Amino acid sequence: MFFRQRTSRLIRLVPVLLIALLSVMACTSSPLVSPLKPFASNLALSPTPTSVLSFPAVPTLTFKVLNTYPHDRQAFTEGLVMADGVLYEGTGLNGASSLRRVDLASGKVLQSTALGPEHFGEGVTVWGDQLIQLTWKSRQGFVYDKATFKLLKTFNYPSEGWGLTHDDHSLIMSDGTPTIHFVDPVTLQETRRITVTDKGQPVFNLNELEYVHGEILANVWQTDRIARIAPETGEVIGWIDLAGLLGQADRQPAVDVLNGIAYDAAHDRLFVTGKLWPKLFEIALVPQS
Repeated sequence: MFFRQRTSRLIRLVPVLLIALLSVMACTSSPLVSPLKPFASNLALSPTPTSVLSFPAVPTLTFKVLNTYPHDRQAFTEGLVMADGVLYEGTGLNGASSLRRVDLASGKVLQSTALGPEHFGEGVTVWGDQLIQLTWKSRQGFVYDKATFKLLKTFNYPSEGWGLTHDDHSLIMSDGTPTIHFVDPVTLQETRRITVTDKGQPVFNLNELEYVHGEILANVWQTDRIARIAPETGEVIGWIDLAGLLGQADRQPAVDVLNGIAYDAAHDRLFVTGKLWPKLFEIALVPQS
């Protein structure tokens, strides 16, 4: 009788013990991580439910078009910058890469210099009386006289070259990874770096850059999004959603992705375009409705 009672109690305890064991296993196992963010080509890992609760949502801005200008359909835009009212553009593709001075109103190329066919041109910025241009896989940059486009010197860097801008002290460079490099504009050597994260997760494919009002703006390659990045921490403090900026009628023949941000500090104007786009837009940023 005693044996049967103990057996009966053990049988009743089996479900309870099983539940307890599963609970312990759940608490000690590693969390599963989703491999992709919700939008294309941002390969940052999706946060776990716990991390979603740990990080506040960042604001998203959208756009209002203020002015539209012609843009060369043959320009595979990799860098865009405005200084002293003058628009400069760096274009890519091997055998078609160039540095240009462009008339904003007409889109006409006023001055240009070609890169060698072995180079794929990338980001461009102005530093004083110089223009600085990166290349993609050559790991070589070029420093030009801003007025004459005469090549003054070359320099090397250990990563790929994607986007380029500057603040008051440093050149700021992207390489397609979540890393942003800060480079001394005189020695052209790296001085520090940050890792760009959104809700604690790294953001990949950072491309064309622009420094605006103390923030780094970065195109995320193959998306219609621009990240607003805190330069001290690398944290994404907001997003700009430019979906629908270029209408379907302007996408024939085929165009490539959004890329190209220029800021006119003298008149507080923001310009954006894309690779092989027929138009360049002056936009105002507005809250997403």
